Amino acid sequence: MSFLDPVLMSRILFGLTLFVHIVFATIGVGIPIMLALAEWRGIRTGDFHYTLLARRWARGYVITVAVGVVTGTAIGLQLSLLWPTFMRVAGKAIALPLFMETFAFFVEAIFLGIYLYTWDRFKNKAMHLLLLIPVAIGSSASAFFITSMNAFMNQPQGFELVDGVFTNVNPFVAMFNPATPTKVSHVLASAYTTSAGALASIAAFSLLRGRTHVYFRKALKLSVIATFVFAIATVTIGDFSGKFLAKYQPEKLAAMEWHFETMRYAPLIYGGVLDEDHNVRFGLEIPYALSILAGNNPATEVIGLNDFPEDERPPLSIHYYFDLKVTIGMLIVLIPLLYMFRKKLPGKKPYPKWLLLSILALGPLTMSAIWLGWFLAEIGRQPWILRGYMKVEEAATTSPSVGWMLVLFILLYLVLCVSAVRVLSQLFRNRKAEEEIEAQGLEIEGGDGQ
Repeated sequence: MSFLDPVLMSRILFGLTLFVHIVFATIGVGIPIMLALAEWRGIRTGDFHYTLLARRWARGYVITVAVGVVTGTAIGLQLSLLWPTFMRVAGKAIALPLFMETFAFFVEAIFLGIYLYTWDRFKNKAMHLLLLIPVAIGSSASAFFITSMNAFMNQPQGFELVDGVFTNVNPFVAMFNPATPTKVSHVLASAYTTSAGALASIAAFSLLRGRTHVYFRKALKLSVIATFVFAIATVTIGDFSGKFLAKYQPEKLAAMEWHFETMRYAPLIYGGVLDEDHNVRFGLEIPYALSILAGNNPATEVIGLNDFPEDERPPLSIHYYFDLKVTIGMLIVLIPLLYMFRKKLPGKKPYPKWLLLSILALGPLTMSAIWLGWFLAEIGRQPWILRGYMKVEEAATTSPSVGWMLVLFILLYLVLCVSAVRVLSQLFRNRKAEEEIEAQGLEIEGGDGQ
């Protein structure tokens, strides 16, 4: 396969689009929950600092939603241009979630606009908070419908294949396939975790720069504790995902763990290097752990990769994606724990510099986990685009112009990302939080926010 091969170029272009879009899509799903938490706490305690948090977060959220619309539109366009055979064959099955995702976005956008322009318009402040409910439902529903389409690609059902044509299509059966529950719940939980982690990073950065106002300490507390709660949920759902793979996609689980022979009491391999004879060197072997992951029992039989044809085995490189994802997941749980027990830890109280630096890393760590998760999911499905029915090379375009499309979209994404960063930077630099607090007639210094 040459570098200019249309299949390879299509994969690179679509992968790049997903790489960029997932940043804004994840924030778009998770931030409404954080807005609701901040505004609810502001109403419950009568503390303007939390209300200001919601106001300022909402301003930045609008920018990310706008960029996400552009990159999301690019995905819809590229599905037809880069994967025409897939869309022709499977289009009937995935048309419903694609349509419903658009409808969900309209709900989100409409109520987001009302939410942004009705601050202080309601005598009962809870009425304004209620406007976030359709925003959060719309953003999470968008994630549900798109992820259910991806789940269908992993576990296709709800149709009959006759002479290469889908017939008797039931879009509801296709959408609610066995992969949908674990995939959707994992995507939602990880989006909430990532958004909370990103906001925690911003608060930690402000404190590291010497902005010690209580506002930033309250922002740190709210976002770090939310990160911990959502991270625990994500890890729990990840365990269910392992059991799903053992039952429905055993070849992916086997490739993730370099597990070649079907056996009971299967160990889990962490790290290591694989030689030509499929022997693992320098890896950490955890006895029975893979069997426990697959079925909560050390005696659970785990199917090995040798039971599958060589041309249907996922790339063994996904083992490293899984290991990195697990490592980052442990850090995402550990760092908030350190924050919550910080008073018992060494360092200058109440916020040692090393702890703030660790919290600053939460944003990059959570987003890296999102990327690694999608690498694991998509590369682990190879060589299939529609598992068991259609391989990637059968679905791709044969047009020689994909290379030019790649160049144009790289330029587009550079412009979008640089513009988004500049706009967000200027948005919060021109009017700092301390100035808004002072404008409300509040004290510049307050409690410790702990």
